[in-house]
Amino acid sequence: MKEDSVKGQPALWRVCTAAVVGSAIEGFDFLAYGTASALVFGKVFFSNLDPVTASIASFGTFATGLLARPFGGLIFGHYGDRIGRKHMLSLSLVMMGLATVGLGLVPSYAAIGLWAPLLLVLLRIVQGIAFGGEFGGAILMAVEHAPPKWKGILGALPLAGVPMGLVLSSSAFALVTKLPESSFLEWGWRLPFLASVLLVVGGYYIRSAIPESPEFLEVQKQSNTSKMPALELMRKHWKLTLFTIGNKLGEVTLYYTVTVFLIAYAIKIGYSRSDTIQALLYGAMAQVTGMVIAGWFCSRFDGRNIARIGGLVLAAAIPGLIALIESRSAFSLDLAMILALGVVHPMIYAPQAAFYSAQFPAHLRYSGLSVGIQFGAAIGGGLAPIVATQLAAHYGNLSGVVYYVGAMGLLATICASFMRRSEPKTQREHELAVVGS
Repeated sequence: MKEDSVKGQPALWRVCTAAVVGSAIEGFDFLAYGTASALVFGKVFFSNLDPVTASIASFGTFATGLLARPFGGLIFGHYGDRIGRKHMLSLSLVMMGLATVGLGLVPSYAAIGLWAPLLLVLLRIVQGIAFGGEFGGAILMAVEHAPPKWKGILGALPLAGVPMGLVLSSSAFALVTKLPESSFLEWGWRLPFLASVLLVVGGYYIRSAIPESPEFLEVQKQSNTSKMPALELMRKHWKLTLFTIGNKLGEVTLYYTVTVFLIAYAIKIGYSRSDTIQALLYGAMAQVTGMVIAGWFCSRFDGRNIARIGGLVLAAAIPGLIALIESRSAFSLDLAMILALGVVHPMIYAPQAAFYSAQFPAHLRYSGLSVGIQFGAAIGGGLAPIVATQLAAHYGNLSGVVYYVGAMGLLATICASFMRRSEPKTQREHELAVVGS
């Protein structure tokens, strides 16, 4: 079998399917919370606060999930580098499913008072830990099974699972928002969370049948597993870890500004709930296609260069995207979401699988990816809706948001410039060189 061939490898396609399906399910569970925080949670769980403060509090609970992701990355990365990727992925899926169903059962503030937001935060933290453990493992299962010249596109597929989850969650909310507002606020918003149990059961069944990563098995064969992967990572690869975090900041700042803050802002300036959910759905559908196309380029060109270009495009595009939303046209809102999620975001997001994997040796790779991705997501994504809300309130317009997101795009480009290349023809040599480092 040729090294760069994917034909005749049913195990590879089972692994990729399991990685994509699992990522889509966890993306559905995790991102449904973001949509609900923009549409519902301020009214249901913070009804004792004024509207602006309630929105900030709602986004604050959203942020706790992102802030919990690094802990999930550290915990799952530790055991993923010591005992394997496969079992960690199944565990993360079960944790996410239980927390998501629990969210659909939390009573309102009117029913149980302060316990309602406290339970909301607790379950969101469990979601964050599960998602933090899932992300790096799903990427690695695809990348470490893939031939060198296919790592870019096959690694991008689990990343595309997240917007697939957004398509599912947006579709679910598009249906329940058609209910009368009183019914939607009382019980309709809970249905997507409760229905996720069906997805989790199916995803667990698929994941239980996949083989372990061949590169991790090679690490075990050489008795090269690390006793304390995170400590070894910080001691030997701290610079690359910091640059990975910095590059991730730009991508997640754009993503959560668009999918959380701008959804709430669009409703505030007069768009209907159905228009905003429709736009988010169109954007997520475009993102799936954009990720596949960008992943194809990542299999043929150096991922570092694609990531650098993506950061620059992000910084240049954000003023136009916000101008489209400010035009108060449903068509313009649809177009803004399609361009933001289907064109701009994939350019900086799709390279991450193969690009970030190339930064770390196999015996530390789960920890390296998880720490870099999840700390970047916690800082950038956790703060983005809150910072954007505060900037919009302070300036009375979105000029501050433009500068904020644009600056994060430039930071992503700068950090990518100091990271290792991930050109497909040299990636296998890099893996062999660093496996024992």
